[in-house]
Amino acid sequence: MGPKVTGSNGGHAYETGRLNLPFVGHCTFGKQPPCLNWDDIDADVAILGVPYDMGTQYRAGARFGPRAVREASTLFSFGHNGAYDHENDVVYLPSDRVRILDIGDADIIHTDTVRSLDNAESAVRKILSNGALPVVIGGDHSVHAPAIRAFDNQLPVHIVHFDAHLDFVNERHGVYNGHGSPLRRASEMKHVAGITHLGIRGVSSSNKSDYDAARSIGSKILSVRQIRRLGVRGTLAAIPIHPRYYVTIDIDGFDPSIAPGTGTPSHGGFLYYEVVELLQGLARMGEIVGFDLVEVSPDYDHSGTTAFLAARVILDFLGYIVEARAERRQQPRRQDIPNNTETDGERR
Repeated sequence: MGPKVTGSNGGHAYETGRLNLPFVGHCTFGKQPPCLNWDDIDADVAILGVPYDMGTQYRAGARFGPRAVREASTLFSFGHNGAYDHENDVVYLPSDRVRILDIGDADIIHTDTVRSLDNAESAVRKILSNGALPVVIGGDHSVHAPAIRAFDNQLPVHIVHFDAHLDFVNERHGVYNGHGSPLRRASEMKHVAGITHLGIRGVSSSNKSDYDAARSIGSKILSVRQIRRLGVRGTLAAIPIHPRYYVTIDIDGFDPSIAPGTGTPSHGGFLYYEVVELLQGLARMGEIVGFDLVEVSPDYDHSGTTAFLAARVILDFLGYIVEARAERRQQPRRQDIPNNTETDGERR
């Protein structure tokens, strides 16, 4: 892959090494180095796949999500030393400021939901014990519960949840860990300080009693239409200020016109900039301690658009997190949102 290039503004790996086009080489996330010895994770960020879809109530296939997102991520990995964004005049994710490793997948035991989810939890614990930021690629949304459970010996977190569905079902016929229940399970954990649900709309997997239960613990629930009326700044202002956030992104939070590859598509969803501008602002509001992106089911999208979207959102969010950390080191008490964030319909 050529020598490692340092410096945030100069040099590209392909100038002195191999060209390493997207369809060449090992298919790790973003073509970042692999690390299969989980006792030796030496990185700022660790990418973990959880190819589990035994929690689905309708269309399966999210077990192939991590592999599809990794493949799509190679599009954004041309050997440049970081990604330059001319709108913000920032080089995101330069190699001298962030080290990212792809640690492979949690082991999934077919038909054994308990052991599979326990394996996902153990993998996230390994990442945290090595001091890295966990980025989990699902899999169905069931994988969120074990991922957030791994933070139980950490300081409290506030969860920000992007989704079409509330995912606050308690149980159905004795099933407590389906993909309609992960936020209910998270709400029961002592280290979860609160939850903000964004994008919830229309007919959902949760009934009125689930909404009542979510609101009874102080959860804020906003639909896409409510968020568009509030604008980016207004939506961020509705999220409780907290020093530590964990973000969970269900790809069906996006409109199926841009993300058809999911088991439970729901029309009326987010567009790309609506989500990434919220993520950029959230990264500046507090420390992002981890995030997951789930429910990509590539077989329902033969163009690959959904996986490309998922990979791009992950890379964007990582870039915002790293930049926000740098800003906080310079101005420790700063809590604001990006200067270029548009509000109240300005983009429209």
